[in-house]
Amino acid sequence: MNENDVEILEKIEVFRGYFRVDRYRLRHRLFRGGWSDEMTREVFDRGHAAAVLPYDPIRDEVVMIEQFRVGAYAAGRPPWLFEIVAGIIEEGETAEEVVVREAVEEANCQIGDLIPIAHYLASPGAVSETIAVFCARVDSSDAGGIFGQQHEHEDIKVVVMPFSETLKLLEVRKIDNATALISLQWLALNRDKLRRQWGVT
Repeated sequence: MNENDVEILEKIEVFRGYFRVDRYRLRHRLFRGGWSDEMTREVFDRGHAAAVLPYDPIRDEVVMIEQFRVGAYAAGRPPWLFEIVAGIIEEGETAEEVVVREAVEEANCQIGDLIPIAHYLASPGAVSETIAVFCARVDSSDAGGIFGQQHEHEDIKVVVMPFSETLKLLEVRKIDNATALISLQWLALNRDKLRRQWGVT
């Protein structure tokens, strides 16, 4: 099946604020043949994002950030999350350009080699956002501090930790957002190969 197997009967914008919500009336082809009944679905449209896990292969350290997230608060979860650097892809930008820019803005890190990890749908049942995730080589020796764009209400603490400590955070389920989970689990699977690739034995 592909996009030609979906018939959009109506699409209207029902909300625009910090983000946008569109309402679709649609039907789609069924696996057993024929078409579904008409259905109505709201879609949260917030654009697309890119994220990067800064990793220092020499010091074997990961640079993470900690910040307040209102969605976690609304879900009844602790609202200060350990995350990786991320940002929205603006018109005319590539995902790679976004992570280079955001690494400086959010973590004061200069990106070296950049390796793609994944490009996934954040929550495809109701959200159109995709997230491109990378791992980047950095020098973590001077990382740390408080960063973020004041006009975006960002209050970001940079946290540098040994790779072994990130594994412990995964084991005790302290990491509870998808981009950080995906990138750290990828690093756990690929760390040795990555260090060899970057000339670290």
